[in-house]
Parts: sequence; structure tokens; C-alpha cells
Amino acid sequence: MGAKLLKSIKGSLTTYTVTLFLVMTISILWLSINEHERLYKEAVTQDLEALSENMANDLIPFMAESNNDIELITKLLKLDTYENVIIGAVYNNEWQLAQFYIGKSDAVNKARPLTHLPKNIQNYAMGIHTDSGQLLSLKRIGEVSYPLGYLLIIKDAQTPLQQSNLSLLKNISPLAIVILCLVVYFLIKLQSELLIPLTRLADLANFVKDNKDYSVRFDVGGKEEVQLLSADFNDMMVMIDEETQKNNEITLRLKEQQRQMEKMANFDPLTELPNRQFFMESLRIELDRAQREGKNLALMYMDLDGFKEVNDSFGHDVGDELLIQVTKRIKAHIRRGDVLSRLGGDEFLLLLHNSPDLLLLQEVANRIVTSIEEPVKVGAWEVEVSISIGIAEARQANFKISEFMANADIAMYRSKEAGKGCHTSFLPEMMEDNKRKLAIASAILPGLQNDEFQVYYQPKVNVNGEVVGYEALIRWIESKLGFVSPAEFIPIAEATGRVVFITEWVIKKVFDDLSSLIEIHGPHLKVSINLSATDIKRIELLNYIERNYQMYGVDPKNTEFEVTESSYLENFEEADKFLQELSKIGASIALDDFGTGYSSLGYLTKIPIDTLKIDKQFIDELEVDERSTLITTTIIQLAKQLNLTICAEGVETEKQKDYLFNKECDQLQGYYFSKPTPLKDIQKLRRGDADTVNIKQKA
Repeated sequence: MGAKLLKSIKGSLTTYTVTLFLVMTISILWLSINEHERLYKEAVTQDLEALSENMANDLIPFMAESNNDIELITKLLKLDTYENVIIGAVYNNEWQLAQFYIGKSDAVNKARPLTHLPKNIQNYAMGIHTDSGQLLSLKRIGEVSYPLGYLLIIKDAQTPLQQSNLSLLKNISPLAIVILCLVVYFLIKLQSELLIPLTRLADLANFVKDNKDYSVRFDVGGKEEVQLLSADFNDMMVMIDEETQKNNEITLRLKEQQRQMEKMANFDPLTELPNRQFFMESLRIELDRAQREGKNLALMYMDLDGFKEVNDSFGHDVGDELLIQVTKRIKAHIRRGDVLSRLGGDEFLLLLHNSPDLLLLQEVANRIVTSIEEPVKVGAWEVEVSISIGIAEARQANFKISEFMANADIAMYRSKEAGKGCHTSFLPEMMEDNKRKLAIASAILPGLQNDEFQVYYQPKVNVNGEVVGYEALIRWIESKLGFVSPAEFIPIAEATGRVVFITEWVIKKVFDDLSSLIEIHGPHLKVSINLSATDIKRIELLNYIERNYQMYGVDPKNTEFEVTESSYLENFEEADKFLQELSKIGASIALDDFGTGYSSLGYLTKIPIDTLKIDKQFIDELEVDERSTLITTTIIQLAKQLNLTICAEGVETEKQKDYLFNKECDQLQGYYFSKPTPLKDIQKLRRGDADTVNIKQKA
């Protein structure tokens, strides 16, 4: 009976001890996983909060624009670096979906991406929400009182958490299983000796559970098996402790990143000036206060002249140091309490308080312009730039922030047009000029659709007086604006992206007219079409040109595409690739305005051109200015050495014509021979008269 009781007690003790140890091991694993999950969720939530807040701030300047699809998707594509993002979406201020982004998360493949967008999103509160293992962040873009839109980011939190837990279990489970097996073995062999160490081990596990202190170690001595068990337990505690330390370090890094992101959200990291977001909020507050108190504010919109050339010539490191030096110079000439901000790139804003008078504003602007004109020492370089300033007053804008900014911006561009390196105060009539530009921009596409544009052709003449080619020039008579000069609408079209539609229209029209021109002049004729800097960045334009070659049955050898020297060299890699492909098709390439750029000679042997066009500014000074005459002669000789055709444009006198032909210039173009003429007028001429132009008679 006693033996049975002892055996029963021993069996019960063994079962109890094994069960206890199993429960203890599972408890530690459970606690570790729970703690791991808690730290992970906290870190992920903080990370998503900072990400969405920063991205919402970055979207502010683009939500105010109407054609902002490219800018919005560009910003949303930054989510590519976050592998667990399921979807990102931007809504306008009426909760209509403006743009969305589909992430690379595995969760995207489990359902149609757009079904991840919650219904009735406008009913959600701003902030972080948890839904079915996903984290949803909803942020307002802009101010509470004036929201520009809303940003939604949905992140898969469940899948990475499960993977992390699985990784933790894979690391810990084998060791736990080994420990458990050793416990059973040792209990069978040395049951009585193991009960005390196991009890103490259980106490230690309870201590870890209550205090979450994974740094403690089990140091009970005894039999070899007990010592081995102690070592294995300590190994497991070390592993758990290391995982906990890693999570703590990640949490600290995330908190530090959050602090840095909060700083970046309000201050420019390069110049340490307030950034656009901080400045705009301060400006809104100051405008409200000034209006209540009957005071005036002044705003200076400043833009560096020539900064892009500094970046292109010396590199972005020199450009960054230049911005830092410029910031110091501007700050040296402003009053205490005035707010200087970096708007972005090479643009700065200066807010002046306490109703500054016109004399003070001009004095401050003059000091800034003068100080910036002084060469800036950056490393081994002396860099020269200037600054254009626009000045606006809050009262003129009725204390409305958008008008205040727009007035200063318009005045700044007037400074650019006036020759740069100066300051201009806003006047109401400037707004009318701006309205005309907007009217022109808005009328371009309807004008193309309504055939308001026309193509005029200006002949190119050889030494025998024969018309060997034409340059296609566009003209526009708008129904309300009347005649609009290309010098006015082309820059507006380039700035608004509408120039691509003009180019495509001209290509189609010229290809349609080409057969009539060839019928008049013969198969040797070549018609030139101008391409803008925007056009030569569009590889897809090549497909359009090829389709129209086939559609109108045009031989590419009868066409020539002209690109200005400056637009070619400013976008050299893109332009070179474009024109190389165009040359392969069979079209000729002409480099227009040659001699006015800044790197011409270094690129002449590398670019695929057939013709050099001498700019009119040199032709006007022939035999008047010795330098211009020498440059013109040198260009002609250089073109001959390179086996290029040379064409001089802007020829207006017989003296210019005789000089250029005597210097073996191949082709001349200008009012001396003919003004640009529509096709119907060219067709009125007899073929014999059209083939040979009376070079002694001006049109």
C-alpha cells in the first residue's frame, strides 16, 4: 500500500511537474508573443501616423491645382517603399476619389484592390482605425476650416505581424521542446532531486510573468541534468531578451524618426527656415490679426535667377551651399519679427509686419537685390546669381491669402520680364495681364478644334534664287482675342503643357499640305517644322509622326524638324535619343538659333543634325558689328568643315544677301525674299514664278 501510494505520489508529482513546466513554457511564449505584438502594433501605428501626416502635408500645394493627376500619382508612388501598404487614395474636398495607388502588399492579391476602399469614408473620424487586421489612416489635406482634400492609407498589419510571430516561434520552439524533453527525462531519473529546482524555476517564470523582466537567469546548481536545464532555460531567456531589446530599439528609432518628421513638416532641412506649410499657417493667422487690428502686411516673393544653371554646371552640392549662403544674406537685411521662409527650390517668401510703408519695402528689397548680386564663394568656385522680387500688400488682396500670394507671384514674374535682378511692386493692372494669359491658355484647345489656327510658309532660297524649302510657322486669330502673336501664345502653351497639341496639329496640317507644295516646287522640296523643348521629351511623339507619314503618304526626306539650341542642350539626353530616332526614320534635323547657346561647339560632333541655322541677331549686325560678322563667318566655315547645310534666317537687305552668298551660305530665309505666306497664296503663283524668287524684290 505504501509503495503504491509512493508510486502514486511520485507519478502525480511527475505529472504535475511536467504539466507545470509545460504551462510555464507556454506562458512565457504567450507573454513573449503578446509583448512582441504590442510593441510591433505600437511601432506600426506610430509609423503610419507619421507617414500619412507627412504625405498629407506634401499634397497641399497640388490639391489647389486643377490638372494635378501627375503630381498626385507621383506623390502616391512614394508608398512603393512601404511593402505592407495595400492602397492609398486621395479624395477632393467633396469626398470624391481624385487619385489612388495600389500597393505591393500580398494582401492586395486577395481581393480586387478598390474593394479595400471603405464605404462612407466621410463618416470616419480623422486618425488611425483598425479594421479586420488592417490599419486605416485618414488625414485631412489642408486646414480644418479650409480642407483641400483627404488622404487615405490602408496598411496590412495582420500579415507582417503573423510572419513576425512565426519567426519568433521558429526561433524559440525548438529550444523549448528540447527543454521539455530534458525535463521529462530528468524527472524519470532524478525525480526527487529535480522537484526543488523545478519549483524554483516555476517561481522564476512567475517572476518573469509579473515583472516582464527577461534579464533574470536561472542559476540553480545540482545534478548535471539540472545544470543543463538551467543553461537551456537561460539560453531561451537570452533569446527572448534579445528580441525584446530589438523591439525596444525599433520603437526608439521610430519615435526619433517621428520627432524628425515633425521637424521636417515645419522647417526646411537645408536652410532651417520655416517651410511652406508652416509659413502658410503663420500667414493665415497674421492676415486675420492684421485685418482685425486694421494693420497692413507686405509679402515679398523672391526667386533666384540662374540657379538652374548653377546646379547644371557645378552640381547640386554647390547649389545647396549657395542656397544656404543666400539665406544668410537675406536674413541680414530683414527686421526682427519678420518671417523668412523657403517656399521650395530657389523660391523664398518674406512676410513683413506692422504696416511697412513703400519706402521701407523698396529699401529692404534693394538691399537684398544688391547683396545677392555679390559673387558667392562656394568651395573653389565663385558663383554669381541674382534675385527677382515681387512685392504685394495685404490690403490690395483684401486680406485673402490666395490673392495675397498670387499678387506677389505676378509682381515677381514682372521683375523676371524686366530683366531679372530687380524688384517690382504689384499694381492692379498686372492682374489684367495675368487674366489675358489665362484666357489665352484656356482658348488654345478650343482654337485647335475650331480651326482658328493657320500654317504660313516662309521660303528658303539658294544662291540661284530657287525655293528649296519652307519653314512652317503657325498663326492664330482667336474669336474674342483677335490676332495672338506666336511670341505670346507659344510660351504660354509651353508653360501649361498645351504646346504638344499645337505641335501635333501643325505636323498633321503640314503633312496634308506637303503634296501641294511639292507639286509646285518639285520633289527636292523640304518643309521644316519647329519642335519645342517639351516635344523632344516625348518619345511617343515619334509614333505620332510615323503614323502621319503613312496616313498622308509623305516621304520623310521631304521633312525637316527644327529644335532650338537651348532646348536641345538643356535636355540633352532626352533630346538626343528623340532626334536620333527621328533621324533613323529619314527626316532631317536642323539646329535653330545657333550661336546663342552656351555649349554649342562641344556638342556639334555628337548630335545628329543636318542643318545649322544662324540666328537673326547675328544677321542684323553683319558688316555693322565686327564681332557679329566674325561669328557669322566662323559658323559658316565650321558648318562646311562638318559637311552641314547652313541656313541664315532674318535676311532683310540685299547687302546681307550678297555677303552671305559670297561666304557660301547654302540657304537664306527672311523678309527680303518673302514674308510667311498661306498655302492658298503660294498656289496662286505659276509654278515657274514660284520656283524662282525675285531676290531683288522684298515681299
